[in-house]
Amino acid sequence: MRIVKSKGVTATETLLANLCERSFLKLWSYPNVFKDDRDELCDLLAVFENHVFIFFDRDSQVLSKKDKDPLVNWNRWRKKVIDDQTRTAHGAERYIRSGRGIFLDNNLQVPLPIHINRENIIIHKIIVAHGAKQACEEFSDNNVFGSLGIIYGDIDGPFPFPFIINIDRNNPVHIFDSHNLPIIFHELDTFWDLSSYLDKKCEAIKSCQSLVYCGEEDLLAHYFFNVDDSSGEHFIGTPSKEFDHLVIAEGEWDHFTKQDFYLNKKLEDEISYAWDELIQQTCQNTLDGTLLGDDSPLRGESAIHEMAKEPRFFRRMLSQNIIRVIRDFPESQDAVTRSLSFFPSFYEGTGYVFLQLKIAGTGSYNNEHRKKRQGLLQIACGAAKNKFPHLQKVVGIAIDAPKYSRGNSEDFILLNCASWSDDDRKQYEELNKEVNFFNTTNLKEHRVRLAEFPNTKLSLEEKAGRNDPCPCGSGRKYKKCCMR
Repeated sequence: MRIVKSKGVTATETLLANLCERSFLKLWSYPNVFKDDRDELCDLLAVFENHVFIFFDRDSQVLSKKDKDPLVNWNRWRKKVIDDQTRTAHGAERYIRSGRGIFLDNNLQVPLPIHINRENIIIHKIIVAHGAKQACEEFSDNNVFGSLGIIYGDIDGPFPFPFIINIDRNNPVHIFDSHNLPIIFHELDTFWDLSSYLDKKCEAIKSCQSLVYCGEEDLLAHYFFNVDDSSGEHFIGTPSKEFDHLVIAEGEWDHFTKQDFYLNKKLEDEISYAWDELIQQTCQNTLDGTLLGDDSPLRGESAIHEMAKEPRFFRRMLSQNIIRVIRDFPESQDAVTRSLSFFPSFYEGTGYVFLQLKIAGTGSYNNEHRKKRQGLLQIACGAAKNKFPHLQKVVGIAIDAPKYSRGNSEDFILLNCASWSDDDRKQYEELNKEVNFFNTTNLKEHRVRLAEFPNTKLSLEEKAGRNDPCPCGSGRKYKKCCMR
């Protein structure tokens, strides 16, 4: 069945929809969803695993009225854009927790295609506030970027000074504005990256009496700067968390983006979007109702679901490795040539097998060739489990070898192997005897040191490698061609 999503009603809603589709990918974000009374629930709802993101997009131009008292204009803007939407956000959270229906249309004919597990649900309420940037910049020479100041604390009424917003730390909402909305979604453009940031932010809000900053982007810079040496996780505040009040200096983001390690990260992350493209194509096929096979990412666990969980910096490594093995596929005149690679996941207990296949003289592509490819991929997943017993999940990806195929298609398999019996092991050992995956003398091991923020710049050779033409002969770059 084809699933039709709203694109957003207003220009700012469309912007939000595009940013969220890029971060959460096509299957997990839905603009303009409705309650069972046909009233709109929120401007955009994103759901991934037990995390639910409720977005409210509001734009008011009352601050542009030059003939009014600026403080009066500010109070009107704040009431409409912040206060009213905060109450609506709290109401939307209660509605979602109640278990009542959520629909993609106001005729209540198309239910939200994603199941929300309310047992351990984490809800993030986000208000996107437009219309204050120019007025904020004009109000003071110190407001260089026009971001809203935020105070999380035990509030008693609105803050008496313009362009600073008080938020109850016991029931927090997140406020993004016209300046920092694109920053947040371009820097935290995976489910893992955004949810990790918001989780750490909520921890900081709960642990201190007040959290104060001059723009969400400055808090993000503070988060990126701080890394726990033992866990490798970012945090907000101090490692000991022994503080009552936390104030983030203005201009942190501007300073952060000028650092070499940030610039290196942005350059190295370019290749990681090949992973996104690989996922997005299958997501679009699911929405169009053209996805082949028995599995659907919308039904819960799936190969695509596991791939979408990967953080940005890990997608970089996965993309680099896939492009490398595509380039290194053996050149052979044999009728059947294959290449199988194994890559670890960010998540312990999960791994990927990547199968490239060249089969000459195959008849019907979908009825014969793809069935053979899918069968080999299934064996490869089981062989990987036998080779690496610690694996709980194996994600299989198979394509035709791009060196020998102008067009392409992808097959995906998720093998849940947490419970792996002797019978399972013996079955795949028997199936693997003929194809001999992971049992040949041709195995090569590559070790990669991965850093989210690299300290060293790419070499000229590495930079040039990014622009190499695809082996398929199309003339396009690797990341724009055979990874699609």
